[in-house]
Amino acid sequence: MDFRDTPEEAAFRSEVRSFIDRELPDEFRASEPFSESFDLGVRSEGVRTWWRRLAERGWIAPAWPKEHGGAGMGVMEQFIFSEETALAQAPRLGGIAIGWAGPTIILYGSDEQKRRLLPSILSGEHVWCQGFSEPGAGSDLAALQTRAVRDGDDYVINGQKIWTSGAQNAHWMLLLARTDPDAPKHKGISYFLLDMKSPGVSVRPIVTMVGSAEFNEVFFDNVRVPKEHLIGEENRGWYLATTTLDLERSGIATSASQVLTVRHLVDWVRDHAASPHCTLAWRRTLRYELADRAIEAEVARIMSYQVVSMQHAGRIPNNEASVAKLYGSELDQRISRTAMHALGLYALLPGEGAPISGKVPRRALLTVASTIGGGTSEVQRNIIAMRGLGLPRG
Repeated sequence: MDFRDTPEEAAFRSEVRSFIDRELPDEFRASEPFSESFDLGVRSEGVRTWWRRLAERGWIAPAWPKEHGGAGMGVMEQFIFSEETALAQAPRLGGIAIGWAGPTIILYGSDEQKRRLLPSILSGEHVWCQGFSEPGAGSDLAALQTRAVRDGDDYVINGQKIWTSGAQNAHWMLLLARTDPDAPKHKGISYFLLDMKSPGVSVRPIVTMVGSAEFNEVFFDNVRVPKEHLIGEENRGWYLATTTLDLERSGIATSASQVLTVRHLVDWVRDHAASPHCTLAWRRTLRYELADRAIEAEVARIMSYQVVSMQHAGRIPNNEASVAKLYGSELDQRISRTAMHALGLYALLPGEGAPISGKVPRRALLTVASTIGGGTSEVQRNIIAMRGLGLPRG
């Protein structure tokens, strides 16, 4: 793995940095730790402006082929673009739509599906959600029980999904449903593109301990899905879903953000060492803890470099992506705990008047889900054990 940019990669990195310096709206030029990433779901004027400026360069979907409206970037260009925008704390646009739905449709969708659905993703008109997990099928996703029964030119869907991020705002869903209940559990699942306005779809937000409702329950009561909205082959949906999940676990932007967050936290502690807000700053152990987080953030970034280098070489980083996801999600929680230690009881205060603008307690609560979303830590360890170390299934 070569850590140096080639001359072409260095020129592209310089181009991206110059573009960000010129075009990133001022509201995103944050200088504090724990600033949250923005997504398309936040429809501020700044987000719309940033979307428009990226679209003018063809950079809304860097990884998509040019014939489908993307930038057609290679693996290393995508990495550089993701790393630089994350380090600049620019909004991460498109979310599931750009990152997972679009690439899945490009890889496996019909020409008609591509023609109808990809333009509205690129324009930001349509938001997507992912209907995978169920009350009895989270870590063991292949145990899902939502049924899809063929009826003429439609499939009739009945069942329930849970922990569906952004479903209350979504126009479309990537949906896994069981089409053959008698087949082995991995072989009887099909993959659908579901219009969330379809009769029989109901969404119930789940209010988390953060006090917001990013997650939802989604219920299907005799929902009719045209057969044209099946993606790929019937009963082969599991194999498409693994592609979608691998797209979710690369962790490039996350690791860059962790490096930046730790740097900002160290700067804040240094600047406030004499302040009563930094109640533990005089203790030598806090220095060691901050040093640990800084080293670990760099390790997370190296892991993402490994994933990218393998992709660039034409290899599939399956268990390596799980290693990066496992390590990065648990590091998220350690970084938040270190911030709590640094601030002491002041870390419990929310609001603009609190230290670090009161962002620490919210971030600490948000990171609880880091080791759950995208496959739990237990799932990642199983993947690493079986696919990476060749251990037998337990």
